[in-house]
Amino acid sequence: MSNQKDFKLEEAFEKLDEMLDILETPDISLEESFEIYKEGMTLLTKCNETIDQVEKKVLKLTEEGTLEEL
Repeated sequence: MSNQKDFKLEEAFEKLDEMLDILETPDISLEESFEIYKEGMTLLTKCNETIDQVEKKVLKLTEEGTLEEL
């Protein structure tokens, strides 16, 4: 997921979900949980950046029937 073009939000959310499942296991070590947490926070930041970019590209339909950027 390092390439911005290849980054898919759906895949990132699935990965975050998997990370949560791992973090919820009782036998995970502190070191492993910290590494997963750091990776998850990095992924979450990338998700937020992608969502921000998409929001900037969303168009709004006005009452006159024209499109304008938000």
